Parts: sequence; C-alpha cells; structure tokens
Amino acid sequence: MRHPFPSAIAVILLGYIIAGCTSNANSISSEASALISPEAASLKVDEVELKPIVTGLEHPWGMAWLPHGDILITERPGRLRIVRDGKLDPQAIAGVSEVSDVTAQQLFASRQGGLLDVAVHPRFEENNFVYFTYAHGTQEENRTRVARAKFDGNTLSEWEVIFQVAQTKQGGQHFGSRLTWLPDETLLISTGDGGNPPLKIDGDFSRKQAQNRASHLGKVIRINDDGSVPDDNPFVGETDAAPEVWSYGHRNIQGMIFDPINQKVWATEHGSRGGDELNIVQSGENYGWPEVSFSAEYGTGRPVAPITSRDDVTDPKLVWTPSIAPSGLAIYTGDRHPEWQGHLFAGGLVERSIRRIKVDAMGNVISESRIPIGQRVRDVRQSPSGDLYVLTDEDSGQLLQLKPAAL
Repeated sequence: MRHPFPSAIAVILLGYIIAGCTSNANSISSEASALISPEAASLKVDEVELKPIVTGLEHPWGMAWLPHGDILITERPGRLRIVRDGKLDPQAIAGVSEVSDVTAQQLFASRQGGLLDVAVHPRFEENNFVYFTYAHGTQEENRTRVARAKFDGNTLSEWEVIFQVAQTKQGGQHFGSRLTWLPDETLLISTGDGGNPPLKIDGDFSRKQAQNRASHLGKVIRINDDGSVPDDNPFVGETDAAPEVWSYGHRNIQGMIFDPINQKVWATEHGSRGGDELNIVQSGENYGWPEVSFSAEYGTGRPVAPITSRDDVTDPKLVWTPSIAPSGLAIYTGDRHPEWQGHLFAGGLVERSIRRIKVDAMGNVISESRIPIGQRVRDVRQSPSGDLYVLTDEDSGQLLQLKPAAL
C-alpha cells in the first residue's frame, strides 16, 4: 500500500474499524489500512442551523462567488443563475445558449450530464473569465468539456473550449467535472471513467480507461488557465500518457477542494455499491480504480476488484460502505465558526446529508459526524466571507446556509 504521507492512517481511531474486519466489507477481502466509516446510524449527529437562501433551482450543480459577493449557480439542464444580495435573479444569465445550443456545442443534458461545475478565475477583476464544465455530445457519443467565457455581470460572451476528453463514451454516466484552482493558477478538472459495465471502449469495459494513462477518462486533469499543458505535469514527455493527466485510477470524482492551510488537494469519489472514497490527490499518483477498490458490482454484489490495496496504489483516507454517493466538498478555513476550523464537509446524494470530517495536519481522519439535510446534497462550498453553503439537487433545489446551532 502507498500512503500520501509517511504517517498516513497511522492510528486506528475509536469508532472506526480496519477494512476487512467490518461487517460492511465481509464480501471483500482486504489488506488495506484505509478506514471504513461507521454506518450513519452510529455516527454523532451535529446540531446545526439551516437557512434557506434560494429555492426553486432546477437541479443545481455548482456554485462560485464573484469578487463583490454575487453567487453564480449552474442548473444541469443548461442555465446559469445569479444570486444578488441574497436574492435569486428571476432571469437566467444571457449567453449560455452559445454553449448549450444543440446545433453548436451540443450540451448533453441527460441523466448525469448537462451544465455542471462553475469556477471564477482567481484574477476575475482583471480578465472577467468564468469557467464551466459540461457534458457535450449525444447519447451515443459524449464527453466532458471545459469552456471559459467572459462575464460582464449580465451576459456571457467570447466562449472558448479549452479542454475536452479526447475519447467519446456512451450513455449518461460519469462525467466527473469538478473544477479546482491551485495557487499557481493552474486548473484541476475531474473526469469520469466512462461508465459502468456493460459499456465498453475499444472492446473492453469503459471503466478500465481509468488505468490507461494515455486516456483522459478516470483522471484528474491539470491545465493552465488558457488550456495549455503545464511543463511540470507528471507525465509530460512520456509516450504512454496524456500530458494533461495529473493523477489516475479514479472512478468519478464529484467533490474536490484545495486546502490552503496544509497545501493538499482533497477529493471525494463515487464507488460502486459502496467503496466511496475520500482521498488526498497528488501529482502522478495512481488511486487504483478499477483494479484496487472496496466497491461491489451492481446486480451481483461481487467485488469489483480482487484486492483493496497494492504497493503502487495510494490508499484512500476514508471509505464509505454503504455508499453515501459523495458530491461536493468544502474545507472550512473561515473564522466565523472556529469549532469547524480545518474540518472537511462532504455532501452525500444518496444519504441526503453532509459528513463533517475532522482531520489532522497530515490528513489523518480523527473523527466524523453527520449533518442531516433531507435533500440530495450536490455541492458544499465556503463563501469568501466564511459561511458554508449547500446546494441540493432536486427538481426544486435549494441554496442553504449552514452554521453550528446556537448554544
């Protein structure tokens, strides 16, 4: 097994049990030292206050703050909304049709596909750039794309596609699509593995592309803000790898955040029938999927992989079995709620809750608790002012503000 840091997962924590010894993983043999999260019923439930800020959003997916405090929110069917002074503008932002017009960019808004994440350039006040991920194509041939446009406060213009997954895939599964800026103003992009069996690429299951370093599928991609490849990407110059690849062996990351205090990239990743993961993602590392995993096959319940750890694979910090279907991830670095300082907040679609995870400076999990939301949690973010916000993925989704309950 490979750990991101020498002391990683060095202590077995009260309330957790080693994978392979828990009843949640009896059907999967294990020699890994990753921690299996306790089932939801055994976790402490946090007392919090949830304040609805906006209602009536149609399957919102991502959110980002503009420098003056307005919030951009994507809706999966293909709209960009804006919250000004705490109120949702009833009109969608103009200019999105340039990316969603079927005859032009072919937004694929079906199942998990559509207009997905949004990120504001770190120097937005200089260049006005906003970045988007979206599913592009048709049911038979689609892929994840990244585009940027200029935003003047009312309209998007000058659309430019700066990255796309080179291979097309079938169906409406596994687009990844989280965007995360690094301090050097390079952009991380998560991509899905291509989908579950029986979907195939080049005669084999699509998910095996996650281990193919020459493929963009099942990866974290790193590009410059204009779409060019950074010279220090780990596989630049290697003939068996795509130069944009930053890490590989991922199934479908939908939560990703940079920790500015400890200089780490955290990600949450969907497993199959369990085996959801919390990882520290590092340049050049292999995270195992589908050759090393705690996941089980849909239908049969058999292990996807024969092993859950391998010397050349980085172990997860935490594994969720049963699945919480993680989407959206925040790390609290504000000063409004000091009791949450440095804690991770991982959204759960299936569990309809948030997991609050306390970690130490090395990334070891210290404790975990649960925050019931009662709706599918798609995204969790900290605002520049130090508040936590939650997007719920429903026909009439909400933007919620989250804070500890007053004593």
